[in-house]
Amino acid sequence: MKKIAILGSTGSIGTQTLDVVRAHPEQFAVEGIAAGSNIDLVTEQALEFRPRLVSVANRELAEQLRSRLPQEIAVHYGDEGLIEVAAGTDADTVVTAVMGSMGLPSTLAAIDAGKTIGLANKETLVTAGHIVTERARQKGVALLPIDSEHSAIFQSLNGEPRERIAELTLTASGGSFRDRTREQLRDVTVADALKHPNWSMGAKITIDSATMANKGLEVIEAHWLFDMPYERISVVLHPESIIHSYVEFVDTSIIAQLGNPDMRVPIQYALTYPDRQPSPSTRLSLAKIGQLTFREMDEQRFPCLRMAFESGRLGGTAPTVFNAANEIAVARFLKGEIAFLTIEDIIADALEQHETIAAPDLETIHEVDRLTRARAAKAFA
Repeated sequence: MKKIAILGSTGSIGTQTLDVVRAHPEQFAVEGIAAGSNIDLVTEQALEFRPRLVSVANRELAEQLRSRLPQEIAVHYGDEGLIEVAAGTDADTVVTAVMGSMGLPSTLAAIDAGKTIGLANKETLVTAGHIVTERARQKGVALLPIDSEHSAIFQSLNGEPRERIAELTLTASGGSFRDRTREQLRDVTVADALKHPNWSMGAKITIDSATMANKGLEVIEAHWLFDMPYERISVVLHPESIIHSYVEFVDTSIIAQLGNPDMRVPIQYALTYPDRQPSPSTRLSLAKIGQLTFREMDEQRFPCLRMAFESGRLGGTAPTVFNAANEIAVARFLKGEIAFLTIEDIIADALEQHETIAAPDLETIHEVDRLTRARAAKAFA
């Protein structure tokens, strides 16, 4: 039986990870879960899966949770609690599904503890890819991708020598507004933006999908996961989200991974790797789908993707700035403080004002992240 810990258990990836556990109770035991402020859901999860350790956002929530759970389940809170769930249990695999750059310290703690990482927190590699990948290499820890695109590439590369790769291509659904012009985006609402046509995801990722910032973050993540230069990573618009990504090799052969849009499939593959098990997902019928369509990616239409590529090529602290500015801008849009297109204006402003620092250490990354967030919170007010 494989023991797992989940960071971000009440979010979209976390709940679907528990769906996989629920489908295979004989194979998985949940050692620890960490959540934010959804006290009711984390209580239900703890009572169902009986982890040894649970963590929530703050002391007040922890006190509420202790009164709801049996004494044998330890309750922690805050950043220290997140790290305790990541590194302080007997879990073999830690699924890192907390949102944003806050997942970095706990992911590093899990790596230092020798845990296999089921990586669903792309910001960890975006902000500190050089540190995380080197630490994983030193500790002999596997970074198993959970994002559908990176899982698809990971599966397509199985058994293939890396020097035979010509190009990695990430597919993009185009998000909620893929068929709208930029002029039509000026007055879109939060409710409009949250209607993703294919995937069921959290609010932040759904907005990122609409701006294509999410695909930009995935490009940077792919660079680090697969040690691939940006010149050999591309993005193509694929509205059906059936081909999740693909790899072209030097002989022009292309290997792709296909399936219905269901995050439980890449989650389960990361948990069972290198094995495969029956999945609760619906089987794909290409005959019923009928056709698959593809379009070139327009970086003028989706400037966030262009800025992500530019940030990745600059390296150093530039991706940290891109990520931090985007997180704050999306949060402001969700609160109704700014218009949809102002998200990309805030990112562009942050990047223009920043002087990139090469090979930053963790302290520098945290400081750049803090300063960028402060600037983005006031920009275009």
